Amino acid sequence: METTKYSERITPENAALLLIDHQVGLFTGVRDIPVAELKHNVVALAKALKVLSVPIIVTATSPEMWGPLIPELAEALPGISIINRTTVNAFDDARFAKAVEATGRKKLIIAGVSTEVCLALPAIFATGIGYDAHAVITPQQNALNRFRSKGVFPGSRRGFGALMIVHW
Repeated sequence: METTKYSERITPENAALLLIDHQVGLFTGVRDIPVAELKHNVVALAKALKVLSVPIIVTATSPEMWGPLIPELAEALPGISIINRTTVNAFDDARFAKAVEATGRKKLIIAGVSTEVCLALPAIFATGIGYDAHAVITPQQNALNRFRSKGVFPGSRRGFGALMIVHW
């Protein structure tokens, strides 16, 4: 049976954008996408959704350790309030949870500087408390997920070659 949870179209009126920890120091650990491309993507997303009047919530984790928001994003969102926190999962900070609730939006578009922590933890938690979480991921990750959801088995030339070999 197919779920209908995400059947309602995402719109500027029902969505909020959560930008998690796009800080100077955390960009040094980015390895799965060129840093310039990641910066471009998050800034473009923020600018587009700002034009559409989508509420935007920005966080920074331990800025004294990981530094400030990247300048490009700060310039794109002048005057935006940044929720500085020490929690790993943004939802573990009461101010963040209240800010999300205050938007009145149930569809959360979440982008984090790291997929496995900054994005995954709040996205998974959000679904558990009734939000529709929409994760911003790289185009390659998105394509692989779409393949899997439709029953397509993605693999590499080496992987498929090895699958065909019975004996060495």
